[in-house]
Amino acid sequence: MSDTLYIQIEKNVKVHHPHVYLQDIAQLSCSNAKVLNRCRVLPVVNLQPGKPGRYVLSAVDLVELIQKKEENLDICTIGESSFLVSYCEEGTKSRIWDWVKTAVICMATFFGTAFAIMSFNNDVDVTTLFGQLYEQATGMKSDGFTILEITYSLGIGAGVLFFFNHFGRMKLTKDPTPMQIQMRVYEEDMDDTIIEEASRGKEQ
Repeated sequence: MSDTLYIQIEKNVKVHHPHVYLQDIAQLSCSNAKVLNRCRVLPVVNLQPGKPGRYVLSAVDLVELIQKKEENLDICTIGESSFLVSYCEEGTKSRIWDWVKTAVICMATFFGTAFAIMSFNNDVDVTTLFGQLYEQATGMKSDGFTILEITYSLGIGAGVLFFFNHFGRMKLTKDPTPMQIQMRVYEEDMDDTIIEEASRGKEQ
């Protein structure tokens, strides 16, 4: 009776060295420990050092590669039929550059959000609306700095915190934030597009 090797593959696998082995890109399980150890150190691909990037591989290619070394082994793949290997070298990124990019993104987000809120307030003429509400409720003329403006400003800040579900590293709940969800959707769409483009390139 032949042994069975189970291979679980994720859609996007990150590696930090150009010599990629099977254990680097897949989770392996087999009842035969000797077969499992041989498969773990099976070379899959040698990437070009110093050139990080994304490379599309196929589960079928992995099966063919394993079968050349283990002819009597049954292989069961679980997960993606095509997947990405993201090669990025460790220690090549500058910490200062990371802080600069973070600062630029924070500034763009802050000023972009402020501009959007101010544009909305001007479109609906919030100042006039609050002035009319204040005059109807109190019978006095609004000076533009009343309880309505104060609570409205505080409400916007509190609403943003509750919507994004975190302040700094402190999260209000354990649920993923809307930003994390959107980034995950973006990553999924980008991975699917890269794999699809690679598949079309092979067909041509």
